[in-house]
Amino acid sequence: MKSVVNLYKPVGMTPLQAVDKFRVRHRRYSKIKMSYPGRLDPMACGVLLVLVGDENKKMVNYMGLDKEYRAKILLGFSSDSYDILGLGCSKDCGELEIREIKKVLKGFKGKYKFQLPVYSSYKIKGKSLFYYARSGKLDEVDIPSREVEIKSVKIDSVYNIGAGKLLKEIVRKVGLVDGDFRQEEIIEKWKELLEGKDEKFLVVDVVIGCSSGTYIRAIADDLGKKLGCGGLLLGLERLKVGKFGVKGAERIGGKGK
Repeated sequence: MKSVVNLYKPVGMTPLQAVDKFRVRHRRYSKIKMSYPGRLDPMACGVLLVLVGDENKKMVNYMGLDKEYRAKILLGFSSDSYDILGLGCSKDCGELEIREIKKVLKGFKGKYKFQLPVYSSYKIKGKSLFYYARSGKLDEVDIPSREVEIKSVKIDSVYNIGAGKLLKEIVRKVGLVDGDFRQEEIIEKWKELLEGKDEKFLVVDVVIGCSSGTYIRAIADDLGKKLGCGGLLLGLERLKVGKFGVKGAERIGGKGK
């Protein structure tokens, strides 16, 4: 029996659902304590570390491990969740130059301070931030900020995606998510923004190395603000947690990557 399980969580699953599916596949783990030192949003896929049995006593050693992500940042839109699993609005990008996008992105390298996304699992007074957001009670809490370190930024490509193709991708990915995440309302809003349009939108494909506690969604949102056109996550894959990478991860299946 392994002390650390490296799972590849697919899009649509919560970490808990991924662990439960692993237990079904490997019955010998069914009654052993298992927990994960770091979450992955439902819209994200990739490496999810799971500690087994006595290894849970070393949780603090895993919480601080550096991480690496591949992010696809969609420009020209923003949402209340900073990704496509949110209520979005469109913004005019004007004539954005690729060199300006790259310059701004590379400027995130170093110390980076951001306010936590309100649609997150971070707990305040025993309740997740998304509870306050969904309930219209954000005025009852102070949304905390966090400082992390962005250690590397490697831009692989900047490309265009048509409105029709973009809508299909968003509907597919949002449709993979189980549970109550406002999916119907969100899909209807994206249809309102994209259906029947012949426009093209910019997507930035970037690999980001960072310290623990970084919300890549926040970088996407901040990039859009700095460029004056809006930005959000179209896709996110966690490539590494410390020495644990995608190559050695056990894929547990699911409806999407």
